[in-house]
Amino acid sequence: VQLQASGGGLVQAGGCLRLSCAVSGRTFSRYGMGWFRQAPGKEREFVAAISWSDGRTYYAESVKGRFSISRDNAKNTMYLQMNSLKPEDTAVYYCAARAAGYYTGSYYLSDYAYWGQGTQVTVSS
Repeated sequence: VQLQASGGGLVQAGGCLRLSCAVSGRTFSRYGMGWFRQAPGKEREFVAAISWSDGRTYYAESVKGRFSISRDNAKNTMYLQMNSLKPEDTAVYYCAARAAGYYTGSYYLSDYAYWGQGTQVTVSS
């Protein structure tokens, strides 16, 4: 299973970016997926997740109302639309997938079996 994150970059505060996570090597649709981020000197933290079974979404409080997670099963791709970006959103963003049979999203890093390489998001003030 390979996850490839892309779409990061440098943006001014208040701007927007859309991250993509392309999945290969397995049937895309039958498991929960999520986004995490890690800022320099900090632990990796949960950002958002989405379930396969009912499309339920989960968000960290810090991004609720600004970020939106979605998935396109036909394209084997997950997205993170990030609006109203703040300097504190600066981090490397990672996409992750749960193991087969785990259909729901999760807030917990340890619940994810597969990880992408990360894409840098930098928000300038």
